[in-house]
Amino acid sequence: MEEFAKLIIDGKEITLPVIVGSEGERAIDIRSLRPQTGYITFDPGYGNTGACKSAITYMDGEKGILRYRGIPIEQLAKSSTFVETAFLLITGKLPTRDELTSTSVYLNDASPVHESMKAFYQNYPPKAHPMGILSAMVNAMRSFYPELIDLEEEMNNTYLRLISKIRTMAAMAYKISIGQRVIYPRPDLCYCSNFLNMMFDSAVVPYRMDNDLVRALNVFWILHADHEQNCSTTAVRVVGSGKVNIYSAISAGISALWGPLHGGANQAVIHMLERIRKDGMSVEQCIARAKDAEDDFRLMGFGHRVYKTYDPRAKIMKEMCDIVLKKVKCKDPLLDIARNLEEAALNDTYFKEKNLYPNVDFYSGIVLRAMGIPTDMFTVMFAIGRLPGWIAQWKEDWIDPEMKICRPRQIYTGNILNEYVPIDQREEESSVS
Repeated sequence: MEEFAKLIIDGKEITLPVIVGSEGERAIDIRSLRPQTGYITFDPGYGNTGACKSAITYMDGEKGILRYRGIPIEQLAKSSTFVETAFLLITGKLPTRDELTSTSVYLNDASPVHESMKAFYQNYPPKAHPMGILSAMVNAMRSFYPELIDLEEEMNNTYLRLISKIRTMAAMAYKISIGQRVIYPRPDLCYCSNFLNMMFDSAVVPYRMDNDLVRALNVFWILHADHEQNCSTTAVRVVGSGKVNIYSAISAGISALWGPLHGGANQAVIHMLERIRKDGMSVEQCIARAKDAEDDFRLMGFGHRVYKTYDPRAKIMKEMCDIVLKKVKCKDPLLDIARNLEEAALNDTYFKEKNLYPNVDFYSGIVLRAMGIPTDMFTVMFAIGRLPGWIAQWKEDWIDPEMKICRPRQIYTGNILNEYVPIDQREEESSVS
């Protein structure tokens, strides 16, 4: 039975259809509102606006649920790999063993970047942020690799090429920034192992692979692979709605992810810990200052805009955090502060009542630091993980016959009709006054 909502505007009643999702969520379809009434809706930040229908990711912030293609994130983090999860997001199904093998082989084969692209890296300023470099390099890929054509095999190869090369470009940017030679993927290593090897192997100190760290990286990227219609995913969809090439759309997503309120949140956690250490604050002082609305100090990595209970990804990342810290046995004052801060917040009544639990950014920042990932690379790590989700969302928009180019409306609050005054007259009036 179809559902409808009735709205009375200027004494006129209009009927708007209700769309019901597969999990029972409801939306009022307002596409006919402006044609019928001349009114638009006003929703800064689009927090109550559904911009698309999607079959990729389901999340329920009140219940702490996150699923990719219907599969709970807890199951994927426990049993899957990043490559398998990427296949699931993009194709809509889990791969067979043969499909997974061929995907892994292609990812290794497609890893090297075009020789001409290497020259770009040499010309960036030494202090250029890796996210700026990555966004520019992904956009530049369109000049070196062909546009998508309407053949499924070629499209899939384009997706895999992106996933493969973004890993190489990220590691390459890091190596060049520290003056070391570039390390390329090895055919005997998996996706995550290869990335760690490309980041940390050198002629002076060969990198010793550790299965727990490889697993932690797999989990980190799985947890960040998609998260519904967030800022960067919306950027990909909005840019993609103009039917631009996929490289430009992904480049836009990387740029959107760069900000401290989105992908830079785990980097902000480390900066907060550095500030605490520098200022010599005790954990008790941090908790007290965080509760004070008049104080500018904020506990980064606690609470979440969407999750009103414990972030399901945070629980998983906390387990990996404990494993990694136990394995690396590194003495780092920031990690000690983080552990003490976590314990105090979890046992504080104020934080529990307001559901200000540590989120995935809090734990992921600690894990990445413990693994030796430089702070400036944190958002790059996020971008690599989010890439399969961006691709899946871009692809879904591309083939959706209902989707149109994004064109939000506005409520104009500027001057009403003004007459143009020539400059001579303006100067004359100014001198008289």
